[in-house]
Amino acid sequence: MNVEIVEQYAGIIFDWDGTVVDSQPLNYAALCTALLPYGVTVDRSWYWQRLGISTAELLTQLPGSSELPAEDVLAACRRAIIARAGELVPHQPVLALARRAKAARLGVAVASGGAADVVRAGIVAVGAAAMFDVVVTREEVEEGKPAPDLFLEAARRLCVDPARCVVVEDAEEGFMAARRAGMAVIDVRSVLAADRSYSER
Repeated sequence: MNVEIVEQYAGIIFDWDGTVVDSQPLNYAALCTALLPYGVTVDRSWYWQRLGISTAELLTQLPGSSELPAEDVLAACRRAIIARAGELVPHQPVLALARRAKAARLGVAVASGGAADVVRAGIVAVGAAAMFDVVVTREEVEEGKPAPDLFLEAARRLCVDPARCVVVEDAEEGFMAARRAGMAVIDVRSVLAADRSYSER
């Protein structure tokens, strides 16, 4: 990823799950574990087709979800992810971009559809706590991706005009959200596809 392109902007906003870290295998396993007591299974391909949306919103799309105690399932899912946060695999090219953007004095943020405690635990687990000036998560905005709320809130907290922000994303929902926010987008999928753990999804 070309840092010279990034330096055209005043702020850079990273998606978390699947972009900064390869978290989806852990997220999927945690959701399956949380649903196990209710006899509900989640098809892997069904899950992977819905990358980019929060677990809470994903749960509403699951067949038969209206009969599930959603808050209990989500809490169990969060506990499982936090307990295994050390298993998260950071995408080194993306972290390198964040470091270089920070060194270039850009505002650096994470805007994630994940839960605050889960995202922050992950940031600490991969040693990136000092890298991000701002962290915005799903609970802090009215609508998740593909609505632009997360990215607009990140820009507001960075004190940067949305037009001067660039978003780093790996999912269609995130691309749509960034464009709706009036921001440029870097699609990291081609970079991440070179990573074995990502390409084997």
